[in-house]
Amino acid sequence: MTTELIDAFDEASKVIGRTETLVRVVLSGARRNMTPAAVRIDIRPVLIKDKVLLQVSQNDGRQTTTKNYVPKELKVLELLESGFSNVLVEHTDGSLSIRVTKKNGALVRRDKGENLQQLDHDQSKKRLLDTSDPFLREVGIADAGGKIKPTRQDKYKQVEEFLRLLAPTLIAAIEVGHIHKPTISEPLRVVDLGCGNAYLTFAAHQYLASKNIPVQVVGIDVRPDSRKRNADIAERLGINSTIEFRAEEISQSTAKGADVVIALHACDTATDDAIEWAVKNNAKLILVAPCCHHELQTQMVASPEPWQIVTKYGLLNERFADLLTDALRAHILKLVGYRSEVIEFVGGEHTPRNLMIRAVKTGATPNAEDLKRYEEMVQLWKIKPALAQRLLDE
Repeated sequence: MTTELIDAFDEASKVIGRTETLVRVVLSGARRNMTPAAVRIDIRPVLIKDKVLLQVSQNDGRQTTTKNYVPKELKVLELLESGFSNVLVEHTDGSLSIRVTKKNGALVRRDKGENLQQLDHDQSKKRLLDTSDPFLREVGIADAGGKIKPTRQDKYKQVEEFLRLLAPTLIAAIEVGHIHKPTISEPLRVVDLGCGNAYLTFAAHQYLASKNIPVQVVGIDVRPDSRKRNADIAERLGINSTIEFRAEEISQSTAKGADVVIALHACDTATDDAIEWAVKNNAKLILVAPCCHHELQTQMVASPEPWQIVTKYGLLNERFADLLTDALRAHILKLVGYRSEVIEFVGGEHTPRNLMIRAVKTGATPNAEDLKRYEEMVQLWKIKPALAQRLLDE
């Protein structure tokens, strides 16, 4: 729903002003005909000498500068009005996001969920998974003493960030009724498509179990050796009654039905296979982080004008094809009844594949404008997205 921009900013200012519940603020993007002083601004509360201050980090595209402010001295409203198009305010009970429209209206979204406030000045985070959890040792991320191996820090970071994205989205979906409340007789069913070494499969199981959420997890990977390795780990951990592994192609999987589907770094159209499986099996929450993209790039033979100014450069053409692929995937999900968004999965310093498509099934019927935009895009580029072909009936 579009809201008056001043009202939206006023609401955001009040949430930011409640430092006892504020988790973080992110200002990004540029409003139409405006140029903010920074590419991105991050704000979070920090505890320094027994006083809560607001730490403001501004990135100008080259470097980040950080300064701490007494809350009353920080001119929050001025920052909000300085030209950013996207505002995210996370607090301990959920989040508030604002997207400024071309006509200077505000699209406001309020989500419920649990976020952890971290006041340490060094930005160390409370871990969602105890580093001593035996699964981390079994999959090779932690050593025998329960410490994360230096060479596996990036993998551990991915696991943690994945759980930080899963937890609030799942809680919100359960609270509003998009996902049933899990019970012992009807546990939450999670399917990991293309699970590989099952880092995230085990992480999701252990985290949800630690929150006393009844869960049944299925990991699917085409390689029989991965199935055996992962099944052996589950047996050693004593959790093989609530987690299982199958050696199958995603498109040929015998698994049926899921509440949550995850697929991280499935190569090229394997991501489309995963989304197809999720949609056709009535998944309520989908989290996919695509990997390499080739399908649309090979179809983009002749670029429509004036886009040749971008696509004539090989590197830019490749990156543009990546963006177009995932934008269409997110839009197609919207057309088949999901509320979809594209978010950062984990910082680019940890993996170059740091984009995630997150979708919650609402059953909403697409409007004519959404269908028109899709048709115009595929006709403009003369492309046939693999996901659209897989979901023709839907």
